[in-house]
Amino acid sequence: MRKLLYLLSFIFIFNSCDDGDITLESFNFSSQSIQKCDDPKTFLYKINDQELLLLDITATPYTYDSTYTTFPYTKSYAIDNSTAAVIYRLYNGTVTSATLCENIAPATPVVNNEWNATGGSIEVTTTQRFDTDGITLLGYTHSIKLTNVNFSNGSNNFSFEEYFVGNYQTTI
Repeated sequence: MRKLLYLLSFIFIFNSCDDGDITLESFNFSSQSIQKCDDPKTFLYKINDQELLLLDITATPYTYDSTYTTFPYTKSYAIDNSTAAVIYRLYNGTVTSATLCENIAPATPVVNNEWNATGGSIEVTTTQRFDTDGITLLGYTHSIKLTNVNFSNGSNNFSFEEYFVGNYQTTI
């Protein structure tokens, strides 16, 4: 009887598990630097071989704003896919800046899978960056993180409570 119970339990465990063919639960861009396309495309992105993380904030928080009087200055942008969007893409080949920034995008590589952020926020903390003299302002460092972000590709979802995207530096 005990052997039959073990056999039934074993069969139940392996037949009841369905991972839903989830192909992505996370990504890692920690060793890549943030890049920006030149005007008119103003989004930030990170590339990791065949992977792309794209942040598009209409308000361009990574430009100088004279209303910043106290540093560090933190501003949060709700991800609504019209004024702030985050997209993760997996391509069938190596991604380059030309893939994103050219007026006419190249035919390859092709997007194999795209995950769009469906909620959460992009938090940008801006600090001043000074020369070694401590007086001359060189520019700003914008620390960017995602908070409570949910990603979906239409079939599956995954989320981050907090994901540090990286630092983006601007000069004045």
